[in-house]
Amino acid sequence: MSRRALSAALIGAVPLTLMAAPAAEAGHRPLRLIGEQIVPNALPYEGTVVGGLSSIDYDPRTGEYALICDDRSALNPARFYTAKFSVDAKGLGPVTFTGTKPLLRPDGTPYPPLAKNDPALPPNMQTIDPEELRVDPWTGRYVWSQEGERSAAARIDPSIREAERDGSYVRDLPIPANEKMAETAGPRQNLALEGLTFAGFGSLVASSVEGPLLQDGPEANTTSGALSRITVQSRFGPVLAQYAYPQEKVFASPNPPGAFATTGVSALLAVDQADPTRYLVMERSFVTGVGNKIRIYEIDTKGATDILNTPSLADAKKVKPVKKRLLADLADFKLSTVDNVEGMTWGPRLPNGERSLVLVSDNNFSATQVTQFIALAVPSERL
Repeated sequence: MSRRALSAALIGAVPLTLMAAPAAEAGHRPLRLIGEQIVPNALPYEGTVVGGLSSIDYDPRTGEYALICDDRSALNPARFYTAKFSVDAKGLGPVTFTGTKPLLRPDGTPYPPLAKNDPALPPNMQTIDPEELRVDPWTGRYVWSQEGERSAAARIDPSIREAERDGSYVRDLPIPANEKMAETAGPRQNLALEGLTFAGFGSLVASSVEGPLLQDGPEANTTSGALSRITVQSRFGPVLAQYAYPQEKVFASPNPPGAFATTGVSALLAVDQADPTRYLVMERSFVTGVGNKIRIYEIDTKGATDILNTPSLADAKKVKPVKKRLLADLADFKLSTVDNVEGMTWGPRLPNGERSLVLVSDNNFSATQVTQFIALAVPSERL
């Protein structure tokens, strides 16, 4: 079957698959830690400072990993890195960076920092806030998300873009109208498009916003969670469906009271390319005076309400969100620290049949945080 025929078949079958796909069975063996590596802080590499690594994706063509950096061209031009390291029964090996390229605008120039943004330019020429990057399984190109901007300085829509392997611009994929930065609706600042993954053997692109849209109700707090949105679209552009994701409440109260505390979806990863209803969702939380909590959930969109045409989840009746179950809480592993982990990818399968799940943290270019690589072993019966 041709790729376009496969895409059409899977896209057409999504509603049927949502009803027919079997639910994941509860596992018995726990996930286990394979290993972790800490990259030196402010590591210089090819004229850039390594840090702000917001996503990671395994590239089967090279056996390396692609990582996006969330530097908004403030330190160096907005960019991505490639790196290599071993993941096997012996553990997680040292991380070696192998390349870096800037993400480029349609005219071939790097994206400007926010302070130099020109709001008169087309949206794909304005400043970006990079968050997740995936390797296209069909072409080897990169597809990446960015959060846009909602501030007094600018209002820029989030986007999903495609780039060549050298970072040059290819195209923008359409996003749902409800995820655009309207005056009183759309994503909140820094809670916009973040998670991104291919599904259906590359025929589908799924994405997630980090927090609830303005029209969907308040952010999660210590007493209640929130509803954010997950979108599924064809790799060729058309948006097919959208689902409500129930976020957990903030796990602790900040110290001092009233200080910053947040939770949100930082990464999205397809579980099985043959089943476009199942994903892993990473919920990343930070509470001042307490620290980070990173939890990974398996979700299933089967039977969930399609909310693509639902204007507001705050006002909607009888919306059924996706089903979710906890797969891992990083607090349960013997890690040196649990930092601001934001990215995840499937790594190589281990000799005993377990799947490796590789994570990376965003150190926010802070001397008090770390760039942390983590590898977990996921028993086959858990997913």
